[in-house]
Amino acid sequence: MSIYQQILKQYWGYSEFRPLQEEVIRSVAEQKDTLALMPTGGGKSITFQVYGLSTEGICLVVTPLIALIKDQVENLRAKNIKALSIYSGMSAREIDITLNNAIYGDYKFLYVSPERLASDKFRDFLIRMKLNLIAVDEAHCISQWGYDFRPSYLAISDLRVLFPTIPILALTATATQKVVEDIQDKLLFKSKNVLQKSFQRENLTYLVRLKEDKIGYLIETIKKAKGTGIVYVRSRKKTKEIAQLLTAEGIQADYYHAGLASEIRNQKQDNWMNGTSRVIVSTNAFGMGIDKPDVRFVVHLDLPDSLEAYFQEAGRAGRDEKKAVAVLLYNNSDKRRLHKMVTDCFPEQKVIQSIYQALGNYLMVAIGSGKGAIFSFRIEDFSKKFKFQINAVYHSLKLLERQGYLSYVENVDSRSRILFTIRRDDLYKVQLNNNDLDLFIKLILRSYTGVFNDFTYIDEALLARRSNATSELIYEQLKFLAQQKIIEYIPAKKVPMLIFETERIEQLRVHISQENYIHRKVKYQQQVEAVLDYASKSDQCRSVVLLAYFGQLNSKPCGTCDVCMGNHNSGIKVSDFERISKEIQVLLESKPYPIEKIIYALNETESNITKVSRWLLDNGKLKTNSEGHLTAELKTRDLDHILD
Repeated sequence: MSIYQQILKQYWGYSEFRPLQEEVIRSVAEQKDTLALMPTGGGKSITFQVYGLSTEGICLVVTPLIALIKDQVENLRAKNIKALSIYSGMSAREIDITLNNAIYGDYKFLYVSPERLASDKFRDFLIRMKLNLIAVDEAHCISQWGYDFRPSYLAISDLRVLFPTIPILALTATATQKVVEDIQDKLLFKSKNVLQKSFQRENLTYLVRLKEDKIGYLIETIKKAKGTGIVYVRSRKKTKEIAQLLTAEGIQADYYHAGLASEIRNQKQDNWMNGTSRVIVSTNAFGMGIDKPDVRFVVHLDLPDSLEAYFQEAGRAGRDEKKAVAVLLYNNSDKRRLHKMVTDCFPEQKVIQSIYQALGNYLMVAIGSGKGAIFSFRIEDFSKKFKFQINAVYHSLKLLERQGYLSYVENVDSRSRILFTIRRDDLYKVQLNNNDLDLFIKLILRSYTGVFNDFTYIDEALLARRSNATSELIYEQLKFLAQQKIIEYIPAKKVPMLIFETERIEQLRVHISQENYIHRKVKYQQQVEAVLDYASKSDQCRSVVLLAYFGQLNSKPCGTCDVCMGNHNSGIKVSDFERISKEIQVLLESKPYPIEKIIYALNETESNITKVSRWLLDNGKLKTNSEGHLTAELKTRDLDHILD
């Protein structure tokens, strides 16, 4: 048993790795920069966590998902693995303590959001750490050709200068071939090294349903379906409406979106994870880092704006490798809606300039100042005050972020945390002299560990239950301890944040480059058209289309999607048509053949071969020569487009 298998068994209880995991670990162990492409649910985090534990030093993990940071750090700590995190919304004191612990505290993992990398202070601490690996999660965010480009990721390449000998492990679940190349270039890989697990999910059936009455179909389908599921919609308002409709039909459903308070979101998530809620209706905020293996269905009530997003969200079904289904509902209004989104996502430059100007006035940032300033920012209040459409504000902020003027961090969601600021001996004296405080302090110490070394997450409601008190009383007692300088107490809060990355400039000098505006708009339009093609066409296996989009060509038809189970207009099943047409094309590449020899050469019925050949001839995919033999007009590499 290798050291990696021992670690896997000791901390995770598994005796074997999933496909590709150990190969990725061994690649970075050989000090190779590595890009690992593993589908959603493929166990990406295990790769850097096992390697990080196998060698001396601390593993730096860069990820944009604050919720995922918190979940992974808590999961590691639950396994008695020392892990830390730094993300937007933490106080300066918390960050100082965390960085000092990373240097001196024998910790194994430091999770950071990408924005942190641009801080000179952070870098000063970082170069004093003994890193063993730089892990870049959601690595597609570094590519401007990716569907979720984040400018803050570009600063990761600076780590190569600071740590030239430390390997980089980049991980993503979704990337086209162009993005794969771009990730390696942007991260300054010493040599190209891509390890890829097939994106094919043999247990997952993809279905597209053309339905004008989506709600009626959804209710009917969920009533017939077994097991638990997710319904994805585009708006927060819609999550609640659909959940209420399902509940009225006797379906145990709940809703989830990023605008809910953290304790409410956590409760909803827990209810769904433990089966109290059967169906969760959510925006795309739900699912990242949530590992529920027995999801039997994922339904998209609204079309996503990219196949990357769809593939990732649909892939949350069937992680236990048992049969599951992903359903995309589509109707005629979806095309108009998606095309409108292209316009909405790219406001005119004059609108962007006006919003930037209003931001400076709203936050009272003078021209020539403000660099590095961080503000709580409520987009609804701002939009209302300056009479902007909230959609225009949101997308303008995203474009300003891509251009490097500012960063907009949505829903910085921090749980309550405490740190004891006096020594244990002094605390004991306080307890001796105050019986009420003694009982409360003992409650904290029994409930949480590590409270003298680092800020520790706490749950006021849990403390209230354990002491038969109200949460309000617990809150007041914690505030009192803080006032007495016994603890530092940071109550939970939830607020978006806006960070000025440069000094404020004059309105007319604000410019969004062609690369960030025109090129991105064209790319976004292409993503939208790819989704519409996937939803509207019914002549090629759904799995084949998705896999081809990610560069996995010549895949076999799944045989279970709605296309494969339906009939091609040649008169046979689509899956049979695709298979036979490819076999005919491959055979004819060498030389022309009469139909009789094709029938003899292929292991298929004469009737099916004749139907496919006739259709290919009628549609110009095959031709006949002067002898009446069939000839191929296409090469094997073109076969995936044979039905276009």
